[in-house]
Amino acid sequence: MDNSHILITGSNGQLGKALQAQYPGAKTVDIDTLDISNADSVNSYDWAGIKIILNAAAYTNVDGAESAEGRIIAWQANASAVKNLVNVALHHDITIVHVSTDYVFDGTRNPHAEDEPFSPLSVYGTTKAAADIAISLLPKHYILRTSWVIGDGKNFVSTMLELGQKGVNPGVVSDQIGRLTFTAELVRAIDHVLSTNAAPGTYNVTNEGDSVSWADITREIYALAGLPNTVTDTTTADYYKDKPEAAPRPLQSTLALSKLQSTGFTSHDWREDLKNYIEKEKA
Repeated sequence: MDNSHILITGSNGQLGKALQAQYPGAKTVDIDTLDISNADSVNSYDWAGIKIILNAAAYTNVDGAESAEGRIIAWQANASAVKNLVNVALHHDITIVHVSTDYVFDGTRNPHAEDEPFSPLSVYGTTKAAADIAISLLPKHYILRTSWVIGDGKNFVSTMLELGQKGVNPGVVSDQIGRLTFTAELVRAIDHVLSTNAAPGTYNVTNEGDSVSWADITREIYALAGLPNTVTDTTTADYYKDKPEAAPRPLQSTLALSKLQSTGFTSHDWREDLKNYIEKEKA
């Protein structure tokens, strides 16, 4: 399939790798080949033939973004970069598919609908909200808002598996509630809105299933992996009490999925994708 009209930014990340697998032949860039936070670099890039930008680039170090240096990097990577992409998309009539986050909300509503007013708690969340506002100015755009992303590379599931295999019995927060989103699910949703010409706008995307805590997910990981480790529940406040540099987290991350599903998309249960992920890791 000729996907040369697609440009994937952030191609070396978890989502970027999954998008490359879905769209072989797409053009790919990461910070080493195109710094999208630099307006001159973006404007001088050869945009001929590009019809779709899949923006998987982001600074996702939530705690790091709270530091003086990290705050600047987060704004450049998450907000200024998106502004630059929006400008070229307007000039060249390009559609942008952008990935957002539940961190644009304060976690007090359950579930979070697409039209909930922004209320970010952290620098990271604020920069992502700014990006959403910029993207929404484009006539041709899709914002896919997601949470708790798991893909190829270091992530929560791989970290818990590694701890389990070392015999560690971790303490894990039990008052942050949500659903996992596997990159395969996110890629399916991206492909769905593009291939069906869904109406432009914002769509929540996570795996389907019950909303649970990180502690509950860890127990499920160990059960599926056949590991005997135990998990101790802790609160977010207690977990971060000795980490003054940590960013505040939303306690409720469940996203309403009805809007995307109304377009004909069938969501996969996170427990099934978690089982498949762990079987792949064990193999």
